[in-house]
Amino acid sequence: MNRVITIGGLHGTGKSSVADRIADEFNLRRVSAGNIFRRLADERNMTLEEFSHYAEKNEDVDRLLDDTLRVEAEKGDAVLDGQLAGWMAGENADLKILLTAPLEVRVKRISERDGTSYEESRRETIVREGSEGARYQEYYGIDISDLSIYDIVLNTAKYDLDGVVLILTHAISTYFRQTEQ
Repeated sequence: MNRVITIGGLHGTGKSSVADRIADEFNLRRVSAGNIFRRLADERNMTLEEFSHYAEKNEDVDRLLDDTLRVEAEKGDAVLDGQLAGWMAGENADLKILLTAPLEVRVKRISERDGTSYEESRRETIVREGSEGARYQEYYGIDISDLSIYDIVLNTAKYDLDGVVLILTHAISTYFRQTEQ
């Protein structure tokens, strides 16, 4: 069976941490749009905010990320994480998961992860998410506030990482067990 799980959500919802653990738990490859985006920013010696502005004017950045997610979903046996992972994987995804958390929680996580001030992280996150939302609408007609494509929506502010992984592991295991019958 070719298993594909997508994990979407805004910045700081825990996509990467959860995707790492889920990929390990189910012995699946891990593909992260965020890691690719950060690597591209670093290669250009840009901050995430600067690279977001660059991406606004250079559609090829988003197209490269999104095409990579599509191709990886087609290959199967993967956990894909990124804001558009569920959209890009389309019918190739077995389960589409969306992680949520309030802005304050997400900004605190980002600030701690990146070693930046809360205010700097807040400003950068708001700018970046506004930029991305506009691009996704323009390029693909995708409204990232549309939750209708997701099978599971989980607020990660309610649980620690182990709790989130426990909930999702149980849901994923149950789904795969039922589809194999």
